[in-house]
Amino acid sequence: MAANFDLAILVTCALLLAGACRGAPDTELQVGYYQDTCPKAEGIVRAAVSDAVAEDAGIGAGLIRLLFHDCFVQGCDASVLLDPTKKNPFPEKLGAPNVHSLRGFEAIDAAKFALEDACPGVVSCADVVAFAARDASYLLSGYRVDFDMPAGRFDGRRSNASDTVPSLPAPSANLAQLIDNFAAKGLDAEDMVVLSGAHSVGHARCSSFAGDRLGDGADIDPSFARSLRRRCNDTSEAEDPTVSQDLVTPAELDGQFYRNVLKGRVLLASDAALMETKEAARMVRESAGVSGRWEKKFGQAMVKMAGIEVKKAGRRGEIRTNCRLVN
Repeated sequence: MAANFDLAILVTCALLLAGACRGAPDTELQVGYYQDTCPKAEGIVRAAVSDAVAEDAGIGAGLIRLLFHDCFVQGCDASVLLDPTKKNPFPEKLGAPNVHSLRGFEAIDAAKFALEDACPGVVSCADVVAFAARDASYLLSGYRVDFDMPAGRFDGRRSNASDTVPSLPAPSANLAQLIDNFAAKGLDAEDMVVLSGAHSVGHARCSSFAGDRLGDGADIDPSFARSLRRRCNDTSEAEDPTVSQDLVTPAELDGQFYRNVLKGRVLLASDAALMETKEAARMVRESAGVSGRWEKKFGQAMVKMAGIEVKKAGRRGEIRTNCRLVN
């Protein structure tokens, strides 16, 4: 038995190129992944994010959203960053859920430019997106959302606008649809409720909620609905005005979102859907507290989400020199 066991270990190690015998496989995400190859990597990203958020807090909200929209389409592989080209005229960033809503690309570019200067060809754009979302969460929460982000992702080569609508939850989604959408990515109902708290920062266009929330029969606070109608009917600044997702603390990543849900003062139908069952409503009430419980769970859920379908080196993965173009 012992001889057979030893032989099995040798065969397994040979198949994995001895990776498992040295410890974690090379494809496993690790905290401090760049400690030896680019020790200043996370600090470089943090500086770029800090500069961007200091100039415009909305960029921080955009960076958190960018990770979500990247990971839910083809996994966390920076495919959302790719620009249109002759060979690929309609990448993910031109998909209907993305084209008018994503921000933060310039902050990612700034971080990547500095990284290529410090340690060329080492840090993936996918890891830059994950680090940036972590750092934006930390800054916008007043340093209360504080977590380590494992790294070791590779950048994907596929990016297609047609993949976005089936993969990303619609703003009109009900609770069952949200749960199914997150489950397809390996995330459970609690992850979904916790990650929804990102809607305490950022803006939404009126076109994304007016039809569902401002008509007859919508479960929404009447005075809140009246204020939204006034804002959405005001086209003096833009044909499709934007509204802060949280009117109480619009630039703070906090539990106020859940207090807004409880009061019927949220923009999206998918946010109001969190009250559709007793169990989901219980999670909302727990997250609405001020004990720091939600902040801790948010960090954990962000790490879990950032591990969706990560790419390996080789045919499907690379380290891009320019985050907007495949090598």
